[in-house]
Amino acid sequence: MTRSLYLSVAVLAFAASSAFAQDLKFAPGADSRFDWASYDALKSMDLKGKKLTVLGPWLGADRDLFESVLDYFRAATGADVQYSGSDSFEQQIVIDAEGGSPPDIAVFPQPGLAADLAKKGRLIPLADGVEGWIKDNYAAGDSWAAYGNYLGPDGAHHQYAFPFKADLKSLVWYVPENFEDAGYEVPQTMEELKALTEQIVKDGGTPWCIGLGSGGATGWPATDWVEDFMLRDNTPEDYDAWVANTLKFDDPKVLEAIDDFGWFAKNDTFVAGGVGAVATTDFRDSPKGLFTSPPQCYMHRMASFIPSFFPEGTVIGQDADFFYFPAYASKDLGKPVLGAGTMFAKLSDNPVGDAFISFLESPIAHEVWMAQSGFVTPYKAVNPAAYANDTQRKMGEIMLNATTFRFDGSDLMPGAIGAGAFWTGMIDYVGGKSSAQVAKAIQATWDTLK
Repeated sequence: MTRSLYLSVAVLAFAASSAFAQDLKFAPGADSRFDWASYDALKSMDLKGKKLTVLGPWLGADRDLFESVLDYFRAATGADVQYSGSDSFEQQIVIDAEGGSPPDIAVFPQPGLAADLAKKGRLIPLADGVEGWIKDNYAAGDSWAAYGNYLGPDGAHHQYAFPFKADLKSLVWYVPENFEDAGYEVPQTMEELKALTEQIVKDGGTPWCIGLGSGGATGWPATDWVEDFMLRDNTPEDYDAWVANTLKFDDPKVLEAIDDFGWFAKNDTFVAGGVGAVATTDFRDSPKGLFTSPPQCYMHRMASFIPSFFPEGTVIGQDADFFYFPAYASKDLGKPVLGAGTMFAKLSDNPVGDAFISFLESPIAHEVWMAQSGFVTPYKAVNPAAYANDTQRKMGEIMLNATTFRFDGSDLMPGAIGAGAFWTGMIDYVGGKSSAQVAKAIQATWDTLK
């Protein structure tokens, strides 16, 4: 396969551009934050009258945001792109693919399902050069390329998916005013974070709010802590082996990560309400202690979505802020980032699909969403000034500074583990069992799976 479509078609789609321009979110050329040259380059692909179907998980506001990005592909090329969103995407894409009526492009919210479909021959490898492009142009590019590189039915690995839109989990939330009043500085290393934790206790405060409650999913926030520590205590290769269960759950390397979480969560003086409150406090309620006067806690580790549960009217960057959950300076493992992301994959030989992947390689495809909301990218060529606010820009900087990126491990494990034994094991752990006991039980469950 080749990528000649992007460069070989010389006819400019002027008619398509004028037809769609009035519907574009940002008028081409009118805002210097955007890479309009990358938009103009897309016009070399004359796709007028050609159709592309896309199926994904985005509905509501996310659908509108994605449509606003698609509009630039439509306007530049003249292609007729039809997007369908589904709240049961994972089931629908399997039905469509196995039933012989797949969309041309699918947007996978995590790589596990895409890998399964690739192995069954339901996905089409991306054009030659895409893998190299991702490695060269994304921060921690090898990590991102690997999440779209799957084993095919021919027994060989191919680049089947293109990563687009990232989410961050390696964040610690705090109230700047509380830090300023107490004279605390944002820690830059894990050693400094642990020292700050101890200093807050010495000063008569409580450093952390931690809540693992989540109804039937109780325990999942602890898995994020452990995953972050797996990346801070061990190599990326160890992390991958753990997720694949070639590094067993009861291996000493995994026990170290669990106990690093326990250093924070299993100390009554470190956690608001004491250790007994960790398992019973709902994760949506746990950050509220940041905003009391005096503060019930000073820090809360949680993913980028947690401000949705902050008190109404909280302004991020003023009333609350975040910093990178730091790595150990002494272990020399770089700056790993834990998160998630969406992956675009082809399910047909429609050549418009190759053109669309080329579009995703253009800065404009990222910057249009960056300038609105809920979008972070590891693409090094985008203009950080395009981010809609300082919060997104700061998250983007964390992503660009990452030396390693890894998906949430529990999401990649078999459901019985990642959405079962791992969750309950963490509740048992904060309830008093040792890391060795809970890890042995989790591994025993994994050993029963076929």
